Amino acid sequence: VFETGAILIYLAEKTSRFMPTEPRQRSIVLQWLMFQMGGVGPMFGQQSHFNNYAPKITEPDKIEYAQNRYNQEVARLYHVIDRRLGEAEYLGGAEYSIADMATFPWARGHRRRHTDIEEYPNFGRWLEAMKARPAVRRRIDLLSEPPDRPNTRLARAEPRRASPRAR
Repeated sequence: VFETGAILIYLAEKTSRFMPTEPRQRSIVLQWLMFQMGGVGPMFGQQSHFNNYAPKITEPDKIEYAQNRYNQEVARLYHVIDRRLGEAEYLGGAEYSIADMATFPWARGHRRRHTDIEEYPNFGRWLEAMKARPAVRRRIDLLSEPPDRPNTRLARAEPRRASPRAR
């Protein structure tokens, strides 16, 4: 299985966790997962590229259109997320789901995107609720280890072996 969304769906189905079984609620979770895969991930990625990396390799006037376009799109997407979170505790509804798992890593970078979360109070509430989840907190802590030294938690992991099919 490859691609983040497909992996999350597979794991949710395999474990019977983080995705409702009732068809209407399941559809809502999948809609918000697709919103992340087709909107949040690609657009936030482009916005980051044109604001953080492209200025180092090209003249500012050559990327102004792209910066404006993606800055506006990111603001629109934060607005859509905020509006949804005014209707429900989590993106997929009342329960934490794979839609939240997929969206949180992108959405939590609001400072890098020069986004004032005061403009998005429902998003701010969700962001704090997400950061308070024990598994999410462990992942944030793991990622916050300084990059100039080996990540001791990862260094202890056994190396992965390629499956027989991949060899």
